[in-house]
Order: sequence, then C-alpha cells, then structure tokens
Amino acid sequence: MAVDELQAIIQRCQILEEADFKGEDFNLFQVAGQKCLEDGYAAQLLEVIQNEKNKVIIKNMGWNLLSPLVRCIFMYKQEDDKREHCLKILDQLAQLCNPKELFLGLLEQIEQTSGEQVCQTVMLLLQPLQTVLLKLQNNKAYSVGLSLAMIMNQLAPLPVPYTKQQIQEDKLGLCQCCNAVVDFAKPFVNEVVKNMDKSSEYSDMELKEELLKFCMKSLKYPLLTAQLEHLEGIEEHPFRHFATEIIDILWDLRELIPLVFLHRKGRNPHWENQEFADIEQKNSADSLACLSYLMFVQHFGIDCFPVVFSPSYLLQRNMMHIEVLLKRTEESMLSKGLDLFESCLLRMEDNSLLHQYLEFRDFINVPQDLVKVMTLCPIEHLRKKSLNILQLFIDKFDTEGKYTLFRCLLKTSNHAGVEGYIIKNIKDQIHLSLT
Repeated sequence: MAVDELQAIIQRCQILEEADFKGEDFNLFQVAGQKCLEDGYAAQLLEVIQNEKNKVIIKNMGWNLLSPLVRCIFMYKQEDDKREHCLKILDQLAQLCNPKELFLGLLEQIEQTSGEQVCQTVMLLLQPLQTVLLKLQNNKAYSVGLSLAMIMNQLAPLPVPYTKQQIQEDKLGLCQCCNAVVDFAKPFVNEVVKNMDKSSEYSDMELKEELLKFCMKSLKYPLLTAQLEHLEGIEEHPFRHFATEIIDILWDLRELIPLVFLHRKGRNPHWENQEFADIEQKNSADSLACLSYLMFVQHFGIDCFPVVFSPSYLLQRNMMHIEVLLKRTEESMLSKGLDLFESCLLRMEDNSLLHQYLEFRDFINVPQDLVKVMTLCPIEHLRKKSLNILQLFIDKFDTEGKYTLFRCLLKTSNHAGVEGYIIKNIKDQIHLSLT
C-alpha cells in the first residue's frame, strides 16, 4: 500500500541527519508520495507533511511532490474533498520546503503548462510562489523578475477577450489571471516604496527595475490589445481595473511621469545583437504608446499629471506614439491611435498650430499614415474616423502650415479620392481668404 511505503521511507529518514540524505532517499520519497496522491490518499499524505517530526524531511524533499500534486489538483472536481487536501498540501509545501528548491519547482510547473490550462495553473501557483519569494534572502530581485517574466510569457500567446460577451465569459480565465498577477506583485512594490526613501541600495533599485519591466510588458500585453472603453452591463471591467493597477504601480515607483515624457529612442539598453535591439525598441514603443493612450484618452492617472503643458506640446510629445499605433493593422490598436490623435487635437484651437511643427518628422509621417488608414483599412468606421481626424488636423494649422501639408499630401497620397479631398480643402481656404 502506498501509505505504508511512504511511512517506511519516513521512518528511515527520521533517524538520519539532514546532511546524510541520499539521492535514493529523494527518489523513494517522490515515488511513494506520488503514489499516495494518485491512489487517493491525499489526506494521509497531508498528515505526514503536517507531522512536526517530519519537518526536516519535508524541507528537503517536499518540493519533489509538486508535479504530481498539480496534476491531481486539476484531476479532482472543485467540490471533491481530495482536491481540498491537495490544496492544503500545496500550502504546507510553500511554508515548509527549502525556498530555493520550491521556487525552481514552481517556475518549472508554470513553464510546462500550455493552452487552456495556462491561466488555471498560474492562478493556482501564484500564492505559493509569492510566499516562497518573500522568504528568499539572496537574488530576490532576480527571482521576482524571472517569475513575472515567465508568467507574462506564458500568458502572451492567449487571445485577449475583446467583445463584451468574450470579456464576460472569460473563457480561458485571462481577465481574472491578469488581475491576480498584479495582486501577486503588490508586496514587492510595497517593499520598493518602503525602502525608496531610506536608501538607494542596488538590490532595491534592481527590484524596482524588474517591476518596471513587468509594467511595460503589461502595457504591451494585454492592455494594448484589450478593449478599454466602458461597456454597458459590466460593472467592473477587468482590463480597466488591470490598467488602473498598472498605472498605480508606475506612480508608486515614481516612474509614471518620466515614462510619459520619455523619448523612446533614449531608453534602449545596449545590445550587441542588432536584432535584439530592434525587438526591444519595438516592444518599448508599443508599451509607451499604450501608456499615452491610457492617460490622455482613458484618463488613467491624469490626476497625477502636471497641467502646465500647452496643447501643442502635448500633441508633439504624443505624435511618435500615434505614429506607432497607426502603423498597426489590428482594429484594437488602430482605434487607440485614432482616439489618441483625436484627443490631442480636440484640446487645441483652430489655426493655433504653427507651421514650424511640420519640420518634425512625425508631423509629416502621421498624416500619411492616416491617409493609408482612410484608403486601405477594411473596417469602415475606422476609415470614416480617420477622414474626420485628417480634417481636424488640417484645421489646427496656421495658413502656411495648411498649404505645406496640402503640398505634402498631394505629392504622397497617390489616390484620386484623397487628391480630390485636398483640392476641395484648398478651394475652401481660398474662398475663406477672399470673404
């Protein structure tokens, strides 16, 4: 019987010193423990683990039970007592096992999961993983960063629910999982905030950097893809809640305003491999564009934003983000780019934008991208919106700026409809100047 085999191994190991445990002991313990779980003796295994006499054995060998334990938890139904016993075993392992060994075991379980079980596995293991990380004395920042990176990499292939029905169903559990990951990160954010004023030790700065990487990844996925408008019938929009939490973390880390005003080209780390540098720059550009959208369109964190900047300066700062979004073909990203552009333009008075702004590359590239959306985008409401925004953009320039923009668009559009629209605008301007 599996329980008898386990008891025999336990009794043999109880008389040994910790340093005398051999590889054979670890293997026998793992096999017997796994058999107990698979044969339905989780309650008896829990008693063995809770026995104070076995504390040293569990500390050294308990992490070996992680893989069969996770399998059994998913095998049993929610209301099954055996599942409850397995969950208690998992909690005990988090409390008793060697933190370093259990940390590696938990990461391995997260790395090996795939498909529909990704979110379930992550949510199951977040609490024990957090418990273990809080116990770690060495390399804590690296371990927290590795955990968050592993989790986000596993979530990234999953489709982001976009429609109201998809968000309500949350079929794969992504909405729930994202918010659980933020809760997982909060103790480490609090630790950084607590120590920020006390000292600038390298370990704290390193932990802050890892949390910042997590926020940047979260901005790119799922927030860049997610539907973030208020949806009727959904009281607590999960992605709006997630966005609020990410903005709050950035504010607590004192990085929110610096990131909003960061010129993305200056942020990239040095990479010897140019391909890695290009990927890093693209990821950073996507994240910063999403951050600007959250702040200036959805008004997340806008209360923290200084109100000393002119509308034309805010437009200038956001043009690079608008350009990033308008070059994408996905509806969720294109619509964010159009909304951000429109939001910046609506802050300005007509004829107030000086023609000198057209010396900035982004002010020439963005209207050209807008024309491509107008003429090539298969989504009708985005084509119509881009046309309205182009007119809004034209209206904001002074007279010289309008004619410079007209010349540029006539040269580059290569589309009869766009050329006709620009010529009509020129006629309207001539008519206005003569009346």
